[in-house]
Amino acid sequence: MRYSISLPVPPWLRVLVAALLLASAPWAMALTQADLKPLAEDDFDAKTAALSALAKASPAEAAPILKALQDDALQYAPSVGMVRQDGDNTVDAITGKPVKVKPDELESLTLNNSLRALVDSAASSLLLQSPDIAARAQAIGTLRDQPESASLAAVEAARKTEADAGLRASLDVIWANLVLAEPADAAAHDARLEAIRILASDSNPQSRQKLAPLVERDSAGNYREADADVRLAAQQALDQLRSDQRRAELIGNLFAGLSLGSVLLLAALGLAITYGLIGVINMAHGEFLMIGAYATYVVQSLFRTYAPEAFAWYLPAALPASFLAAAVVGFVLERLVLRHLYGRPLETLLATFGISLLLMQAVRTLFGAQNVEVANPGWMSGGFEWMPGLVIPYNRVVIILFALAVVAVAWAVLNRTRLGLFVRATTQNRTMAACVGVRTWKVDSYAFAFGAGIAGLGGCALSQIGNVGPDLGQAYIIDSFMVVVLGGVGQLAGTIVGAFGLGIINKFIEPFYGAVLAKILVLVLIVLFIQKRPQGLFALKGRSAEA
Repeated sequence: MRYSISLPVPPWLRVLVAALLLASAPWAMALTQADLKPLAEDDFDAKTAALSALAKASPAEAAPILKALQDDALQYAPSVGMVRQDGDNTVDAITGKPVKVKPDELESLTLNNSLRALVDSAASSLLLQSPDIAARAQAIGTLRDQPESASLAAVEAARKTEADAGLRASLDVIWANLVLAEPADAAAHDARLEAIRILASDSNPQSRQKLAPLVERDSAGNYREADADVRLAAQQALDQLRSDQRRAELIGNLFAGLSLGSVLLLAALGLAITYGLIGVINMAHGEFLMIGAYATYVVQSLFRTYAPEAFAWYLPAALPASFLAAAVVGFVLERLVLRHLYGRPLETLLATFGISLLLMQAVRTLFGAQNVEVANPGWMSGGFEWMPGLVIPYNRVVIILFALAVVAVAWAVLNRTRLGLFVRATTQNRTMAACVGVRTWKVDSYAFAFGAGIAGLGGCALSQIGNVGPDLGQAYIIDSFMVVVLGGVGQLAGTIVGAFGLGIINKFIEPFYGAVLAKILVLVLIVLFIQKRPQGLFALKGRSAEA
């Protein structure tokens, strides 16, 4: 039986051993002044070659030179060669020994952005064996953007020792790029096949650029890649990448359509209630969205000033504020103006259009003409990667769920409350509802305020995905009317189907014809549909509807 004793290894000893291994690695090359001299010349290709030689040098030699390049502390003296500043001393760039040069003899180096990116990548290669995982992660992230400047041997060594699965997967991608960049006769057959397999599962567009040359033909019609197995693997990988991209685009367009549909639903839901009940073409409905968005901005400002520690929860407090602000304005508007114009659609349209201008000007006076910033809470920031190439933002997911929750609340109010009963009765037959004792004028006021409040909630949601300004509501008023007309006047289910249907159709047309033509095509489709079915998707039931 064997016994083993495990002794703790001090961290400094681990770092020392790693440094010695790096310094003695077989890929390390001794630098000379001749290797570095092209950095002071004007030939871009020669500078690139010099940086490649620097990346393959031993870390002990390369690290201070790369650091000097990053700090613009590397200079050229014709009598000595490359020198760098070490404190107050001027030292040889390679050996680090002090040298004497005249100040007017020093020449600064000129590196463009591409060369500086190569310098950063070469410096990152030296950190692949760092004991600090944050330093390794930063280095690997830099190398993924510029893999061609990394050292293949350094990456191979890092792959063998990296314990973190995520960082190791990134190292695999960097290694695959480097292997395929090597000449075909310099890389092993199995290594090239493994590199293709790795890139086949990578969503980065650069992966396709690395694989495409392997299946191309030259001007004579011959394949550039002589190895048939490599060509077949590359073609299968490209087919898989294209399939994954099409699937990501399909799911992405579907999600974008649902996201747009949820916004249209929030904008049109209140309009469906008021338009179906009163029959008023309210051109000021978009301004209720604006009022809800600015109410959210006010609540956010109050939290920042008086409760910054609870800022992450300002949005739940903004929901009732945006609903009440829009509902109060809607109630006042109905009582002072609209109740005197029922049955006069042209006058109502003109009056509400004028009111929308007044509301926008009032907001400009109070908050200024510029857009205001409404920030996402921390729990709504960022997103998650559903599949390679498709990132789903958290704020869009929250808004979709929020829209469905608002629909559920609206359905409960209309179908499970006394007010909802009166609203449905008045919508179906106003005269008969009045005959049985329903005060229809009160129902009109409360229903209009309720619809305006729902629009205010929509404005609160819109503040999380776009700019908040005086013109916010103008972008959604026409789309809201299209949703209501398509779904069926006064029909909650029709509004839901119409909103999500328009959102999905619009997002699937946009990639082919652009945003403007997509809206025009959607409008044409709606007009053609209304010609065949004037009552919309869901016809209103009742004697007044049948008359």
